[in-house]
Amino acid sequence: MKKKAAPGLAALGLILLVTAIFFGVRFLERYIPSKEQADIAELLGVKGDEVALYLNEDLQEAKGLYLQEQTYLPIEWVNDMLNERFYWDSNENLLVYALPDSIVYADHSTVGMSGKPLIWVNENGVYLSIGLVANYTDIRVTAYDNAEHKRIFINDNWDAQQTAQVSEKGNVRVKGGVKSPIVTWISPGSQVTVLDSMEKWDKVRTEDGFVGYVERKRLGDVTSEVPKSTFAAPVYTNVSMDEPVCLAWHQMTTLEGNGSFDSVIANTKGVNVISPTWFELTDNEGNFRSLAQEDYVKKAHDKGLKVWALINNFSPDVNTEILMSKTTIRRKLIDGLMSEVDRYGIDGINLDFEGIKEEAGVHYVQFIRELSIPCREKGIVLSVDNYVPAPGNQFYNRKEQGIVADYVIIMGYDEHYAGGDAGSVASINYVENGIKDTLALVPKEKVINGIPLYTRVWTEGPDGKVTSSSLGIARAKDWVSENKVELYWQEELGQYYGELQSEEGLKKLWLEEERSIGLKMDLIKQYGLAGVACWKLGFEPSDLWDEIRLDKK
Repeated sequence: MKKKAAPGLAALGLILLVTAIFFGVRFLERYIPSKEQADIAELLGVKGDEVALYLNEDLQEAKGLYLQEQTYLPIEWVNDMLNERFYWDSNENLLVYALPDSIVYADHSTVGMSGKPLIWVNENGVYLSIGLVANYTDIRVTAYDNAEHKRIFINDNWDAQQTAQVSEKGNVRVKGGVKSPIVTWISPGSQVTVLDSMEKWDKVRTEDGFVGYVERKRLGDVTSEVPKSTFAAPVYTNVSMDEPVCLAWHQMTTLEGNGSFDSVIANTKGVNVISPTWFELTDNEGNFRSLAQEDYVKKAHDKGLKVWALINNFSPDVNTEILMSKTTIRRKLIDGLMSEVDRYGIDGINLDFEGIKEEAGVHYVQFIRELSIPCREKGIVLSVDNYVPAPGNQFYNRKEQGIVADYVIIMGYDEHYAGGDAGSVASINYVENGIKDTLALVPKEKVINGIPLYTRVWTEGPDGKVTSSSLGIARAKDWVSENKVELYWQEELGQYYGELQSEEGLKKLWLEEERSIGLKMDLIKQYGLAGVACWKLGFEPSDLWDEIRLDKK
């Protein structure tokens, strides 16, 4: 019986040996650290003269260029990630940077203090020297651009940084885990910036300029330090009124329209700014029509009113993108406007550029920056009209407007407009959302909310076609009375609604009047806005001003 047991024991021993080998190999595979070196060029994604860019320790897809012993950054990346004020005029091959009181220009021949070009232009685009960017941007830069694998670290985050001293030598790996390839190594006494902590591994940036993971046990205590900036940010002073703004637009299309000043202002109460629609662009060369009149300004000043002359882009002969994308044309337009300001004693400029395409947005915002400089110098107000914020008009860049301009005006109307579906011109929720969304970008001290002194009568024809006609509030009230339309208050809209069956079809009206306007004025006061703007004079009954005026007790 004993002899028969020997083969069984041998088989068992063989099984145990195989099992031990299997688990031993698995143990080695899992726990013995890898000595594989990472491919740094592949890790950084660079080749040749390319420079890897890190922003706040995050590797970017964009790449810099190392040329003439300095790093250049792609301007699109700079605009998107660091500083949107570097404006490139591709028509005139000119870099334009608008400061609060001056404009800096540079082209491919402009050199810095080192004698090297500030700008590099090639088939892939425009690049700015890192020194130029740092001169106008609140960043700190650490460059390893003379190394074999070129990289540069840019930080615009000034929050506290976590650092630790290395207590035990070790490898820094691509990912947490001993099997991940090695990026670099650390030695005792050196220091790392701790970017993120896991259970056993920390993500760090090393003194020799690499980002990777190291075992936490190899680091000493983590300390916190707030980096200090030496950057002197430009100061944008603003011209503002010392009382709430109550602006009324005065629309005119001919010189004779100036003669209606007395009649349109006679019924108002509390208005302290009048904005005549004097200027209209006429072409893409910076020319504009002017209806300005000295006597009009004198009459307004005699009544204690400021005059903010409006300029618009409504002419079909104007392509705003073409016009605004040329630096010399913007300069010509601005000089022309300032000439009118000086000639007529105008107190402010009101920009009413509507219907522009997204492609024109960056050029329009640059125009606002540049126009703000002489306005600031002359002490005149620059105000900018804007649609209610929506996904399709974010390129108007209200945040930047709120920095460089004096007032940002919300055109809190045309919720439903000619050619669209029937509905309210300015329901209360539409108005409030427009205010809240604007305040997310612009200080309340600069926000003026525009209200409509008009409404629309909509007609739904038998064929299903919807048309509308605009009526001033006074005329709309007469229409309701003449047609004996019964009105119903709609709480959710903050307006009266009425309808009438006619031979033309079903007519609908969401009426603007004292109660609805009063609710809008309540929002202006509730949110502490800078004032109200009214479109347009001549549309309103005189009693309405008792609701609009901001100086009433």
